[in-house]
Amino acid sequence: MPRIGAHVDQDDPLAHARARGAEVAQFFLGDPQGWKSPVIGERTREIKDSGVDVYVHAPYVINVATANNRIRIPSRKLLGSHLAAAAELGARGLVVHGGHVGAGDDPQQGFDNWRKVFERMEEHEVPVLIENTAGGGNAMARKLERIARLWDALDGFDVGFCLDTCHAHAAGEELADVVERIMAITGRIDLVHCNDSRDAFDSGADRHANLGAGRIDPALILDVCRKAGAPIVVETPSAGQAEDIAFLREGL
Repeated sequence: MPRIGAHVDQDDPLAHARARGAEVAQFFLGDPQGWKSPVIGERTREIKDSGVDVYVHAPYVINVATANNRIRIPSRKLLGSHLAAAAELGARGLVVHGGHVGAGDDPQQGFDNWRKVFERMEEHEVPVLIENTAGGGNAMARKLERIARLWDALDGFDVGFCLDTCHAHAAGEELADVVERIMAITGRIDLVHCNDSRDAFDSGADRHANLGAGRIDPALILDVCRKAGAPIVVETPSAGQAEDIAFLREGL
């Protein structure tokens, strides 16, 4: 049985995890839409000693793929500061979205920019887990064809993968065999973001729903989680997260 938890508010992640019966807690270390440095608060030792597995989600604004220097350079810096903060917390991974290039830009530039991140990155204790995304024609990690090109660019580096079920569904990737296809590309799935989708297949819309309340067959979600064999985090509406965790435990 994989360890199962939820994305929770950062004000008191352990309390929120315990209230949901979660063994895993994922949270931000600041404004997910902002550029400020991460803040880890005063609970570092408590979090490290809690027995709860911690994952940090990097801010959404990070885009290390872009050709825009005013975004790419601060993105690299913010990614580095979050890796350091995640290490202080004893986190098991730092989740970051794959990013995108601008309209008309060559996607290869985005893949090359990702490689430069790891070429220039100082030694770090916490693995970077690149997450597949739901939409965007110029995204680096929406379609599996792009993920394959990204992994080719990152060959030789120890990079992890986070599979989001809602994002894959919204991106038009069939969930029935998505685990096998991803494993053929990355060789690993380190974390599953287990989310239902409010919108239709291939909609490109990143809108999560509680399990069984969206457009994805719950049996298919369970099958993905079984095949992935990785820790699971639900990023669903908070009011139903305890029920989502219970559903997974019963179904798996």
